[in-house]
Order: sequence, then structure tokens, then C-alpha cells
Amino acid sequence: MAENETRPGPGSVPDFLAGIADERRRADAETVCALMARVTGEPPQMWGPSIVRFGRQHLRYASGRELDYFLVGFSPRKAATTVYVGEGFEAHADCWPASARTRRASPAST
Repeated sequence: MAENETRPGPGSVPDFLAGIADERRRADAETVCALMARVTGEPPQMWGPSIVRFGRQHLRYASGRELDYFLVGFSPRKAATTVYVGEGFEAHADCWPASARTRRASPAST
């Protein structure tokens, strides 16, 4: 199985969120974290140094490449919060506000 560049990290989610300097961005991140935990029923875990993930899924591409990835996650970046949604997003596209900028990315690109 090919290795993903970003992997589960040993860091603490509460410590990571507490380290966000901007008070509003920190509050937003805490809200998103609580929401994703409630919706997925999964505990938050760090994925690399800056992504909070929830759940796991095993992906298999037509090329034969396989990797383990997360169901949903987010990263509170300085400019904006990035939300990661796993396979099946297209079926729920109407749930996202029209103002949300979206793009499809391969898990290998994160």
C-alpha cells in the first residue's frame, strides 16, 4: 500500500486548538470540532501537525492504489478554515451554503 504523506499525528487536539492565537478563529475551531464529533460520533484526532480528523475509511483507487484516510476533518488555517469531507460529498452538496468555496481534492494531495 502506498504511504500517504500526511499521517495520524501524536499531538493533542485540545492543545492544538488552544494554541490558535486568534480568539475568534480558536472559538470557530472549537465549534467545528464539537459539531464534527457530534455528527460523526467519532473522537477528534490529529492528522499531521494541523488537521483535526474524525473517523477512518479505506480508499481504493481504480489504479489499485490503497490508503487509509479520515471521514471528515478540518484545519483552522490563518486565512480560512479548510473543511475536508470524504467520499460521498456530491450526494450532500445541497447542505453547503452557496457562499462556500469548494473543490475536489484527492486525499493524496493533503
